[in-house]
Amino acid sequence: MGRIVALDIGRKRTGVAATDILRITPNGLGFQPTGDVAEWLKGYAEKEPVDLIVIGKPTQANGSDSESVQYIEPVVNRLRKLLPDIEIVRHDERFTTVLAHRAMREGGLGKMKRREKGLADEVSAVIILQGFMESRIYQEKYR
Repeated sequence: MGRIVALDIGRKRTGVAATDILRITPNGLGFQPTGDVAEWLKGYAEKEPVDLIVIGKPTQANGSDSESVQYIEPVVNRLRKLLPDIEIVRHDERFTTVLAHRAMREGGLGKMKRREKGLADEVSAVIILQGFMESRIYQEKYR
């Protein structure tokens, strides 16, 4: 069984999270520059078994795609070329940034630490991965 990796793709930075090898807990792996994340993930997949990549799908409150999709599609296409044997799925990422900031605040992080945008991206990726692992799709198809 391989890991599941989640990406919270942004214009400049991409938060990264992955499960442990038994797929029990999601853990943050930091963040990467968005332009480099596909190559970074290829290197990661060469060292660690990866079965699935979950990409945060930015949607508006009404469920339609947000403008951010235009920055995500090139990364997804690059990932498909570099890692053709690894399945890529999308998972709703609405409100993950808000949830990430709330989790950091409730976790006792100071104001200056919470301002680190890369940290918020990483926490958002963890939230996306946790949400995916709790979803019915994961429970029925990937468990």
